Amino acid sequence: MDINNLTTLEEFFLLGLSDLAGVRYPLFLVLAVIYQVTLLGNCTILLAIVTEKKLHTPMYYFLANLSLLDIFCPSAIIPKMLENFLTEKQSISFVGCALQLYFLVALAGTEAFLLSLMAYDRYVAICFPLRYTLIVTTVRCAQLAAGTWAAGFLNSLLHTVFTFRLSFCKSHQVNHYYCDIPPVVALSCSSTYLAKMLVLLLGGILGISAFLITLISYIYIISTTLKIQSAEGKRKAFSTCASHLLVVCLFYGTTLFTYMRPSSSQHSPARDRLISMLYAIITPMINPIIYSLRNTEVKGALKKFCVMANVIVTKNLSSTPLRLKP
Repeated sequence: MDINNLTTLEEFFLLGLSDLAGVRYPLFLVLAVIYQVTLLGNCTILLAIVTEKKLHTPMYYFLANLSLLDIFCPSAIIPKMLENFLTEKQSISFVGCALQLYFLVALAGTEAFLLSLMAYDRYVAICFPLRYTLIVTTVRCAQLAAGTWAAGFLNSLLHTVFTFRLSFCKSHQVNHYYCDIPPVVALSCSSTYLAKMLVLLLGGILGISAFLITLISYIYIISTTLKIQSAEGKRKAFSTCASHLLVVCLFYGTTLFTYMRPSSSQHSPARDRLISMLYAIITPMINPIIYSLRNTEVKGALKKFCVMANVIVTKNLSSTPLRLKP
């Protein structure tokens, strides 16, 4: 990383928040509520999977990893946005910007790989049900999940290094709500060819590979499901994949628009920022809702968890002695 760059540049200014000064307090409340709902929903999914023995299967092991990602991703962005709304500073340190970009890209890459693993898991379960427990073992699940996290964070390390080794002498004003690759690279006065090509090539190769695994898995899933004779069997097979398919469409729809499109002056910066908000903030809140509404086993586990929590709270309240005033 360029030493002169580090010594001359201390902070960036997030212009994505500057045009929202008039509504910063309502937006602060909305973002705070979204963040709380996201944490509550994903933590509830995690607790339900941990406490319910029926959910100790590979599919729900991967779902627990997805819930962790949906907790970490908005946590890399929203707290700083909330701080800037309250203080009106609209700034982020150079190191803070690099860390925010690193974790955001790492978590997005990990989620892409994880979604492809979840699709492969459903492919094996539906196409090879008798061999499922032999193919998708507990050890193999742990290895695959660890591999997705490692691949996502290593990929992000390359992008972060090549982005922040650039010289930023044009401007320090990031036209976004948070630090991301396209708006940060746009500030450089040195050649950005390598950084942009890395996004298109490396990000494209890894992203397309993960997408192809997901797509091919679902082609085989649909083909196998259509061959099932009973209507109940078809319904059950499709119901196990419906939630995951909705999450995949949400993720790839927003991610591909954000990263895998050519730059053009015709694109509206406000529209781009809105799409990235959907990808980084709204989608993590929606994912647990999708899984809790579409998945019968998750709904059953959540009801059981709520009943247990209610019993514990009631027992604690009833055991607390009342103190009467003299």
